[in-house]
Amino acid sequence: MPDPSIYQRPSELLQHLIRFNTTNPPGNELACVQYINNLLQTAGIETTILAKEEKRPNLIARLPGNGTAPPLLLQGHVDVVTTADQDWQHDPFGGELIDGMIWGRGALDMKGGVAMMVAAFLKVQMEGITPPGDLILTILSDEEASGVMGARFLVEEHPEQFEGVQFAIGEFGGFTMQLAGQTFYPIMVAEKQLCSLELTVRGPGGHGSSPIQGGAMAKLGQILTKLDQTRLPVHITPEVRAMYSAIAAHVPFPTGLLLRQVLNPRLTNSVLKLMGSQRQQFDALLRHTVSPTIVQGGHKFNVIPSEISLKLDGRLLPGYQPQDLINELRSLLGDEVEIEMFHHDPGPPAANMALFETLADILRQADPNGVAIPLVLPAVTDARHFARLGIQTYGFLPMQLPPAFNFSATIHAADERIPAAALEFGTAAIFQLLSRSTLRVE
Repeated sequence: MPDPSIYQRPSELLQHLIRFNTTNPPGNELACVQYINNLLQTAGIETTILAKEEKRPNLIARLPGNGTAPPLLLQGHVDVVTTADQDWQHDPFGGELIDGMIWGRGALDMKGGVAMMVAAFLKVQMEGITPPGDLILTILSDEEASGVMGARFLVEEHPEQFEGVQFAIGEFGGFTMQLAGQTFYPIMVAEKQLCSLELTVRGPGGHGSSPIQGGAMAKLGQILTKLDQTRLPVHITPEVRAMYSAIAAHVPFPTGLLLRQVLNPRLTNSVLKLMGSQRQQFDALLRHTVSPTIVQGGHKFNVIPSEISLKLDGRLLPGYQPQDLINELRSLLGDEVEIEMFHHDPGPPAANMALFETLADILRQADPNGVAIPLVLPAVTDARHFARLGIQTYGFLPMQLPPAFNFSATIHAADERIPAAALEFGTAAIFQLLSRSTLRVE
């Protein structure tokens, strides 16, 4: 019989979740979702299972509120990325507790966050608390691929489940970030947009024994060199301006001064050169980016190809359209290159900051020495799907991490792990949000 009192032991809950191998592909989230479903039902919570495919279900549970606030959505996924070709110190699906850390795939992304949400959700139920608005817990499949089986499926085919929802919490944000001696808690308020592109170059083909200068292969080399050596133009979005300004206000000279100058497009690139190893974490939020990922061309080793395609993983800043990126690439690469968009997932047009101060206040109470700041994510999450229903997702999975712990380098990598104490911290913070008598929504 499932023990719903496990909400008091979020580390143990996470260990159980990690032990379900939900590597996507293929996913196989069924057993993991059933485990959470059984916990919730044993606690007397009504649940709904919705699935596009039987082995890839999504769970929706609701706790009724007193009607003084809109419903609040908690959304998190239980699929994880592969561990193939990674050298782990411990079993990636063992969920072992070693030296105060829970080890395993998904510890950070995002079974740790799901454990916090489920534990806080159960605590509200088990302690008989009536929240101000309905609480909707949604456990999702397929985030690590496309969301076709998960958030996208629910948004397109079951939008009624989220009627009246204005705000959600999900990944990523609330984890500690150390910069210039100050502890920050970045809360995700916006994310870049997926914009996948395909470039096509053509040139004369022929026999491999007769080299051709200036052919498709040479043009490809020139394109790759330009993309490697030239960054696209700087754009300072309102969300990024708010993020960097907040950091600059709480760090000493010269870091604060440099960050303020980064926000001047005429100085951005020059200042970034002075930031050393910190440059990369700031740069991707100041411009659209493209990363070459797949090259296709040629059919036989002794035949010079006349056509080559190059796929680019493009990421748009919030508020921009695919044509903006295409125009910048045309300016860089010239008209001879064909550029075609084959996939675009738009995000929210602009961040809705109405709930930010409530989340920041919860973190201030938990850690008076920390500073909450807005975060723009260079990657994408399921937030982009829920945005289609007008729902603003905040990345709010608070974690107090050791100063030397590299959060971004640990996600999706070998030896993914999370401090057990961070789970306790995050669960308590999320519970504070769920149980507040009023939510500050402006």
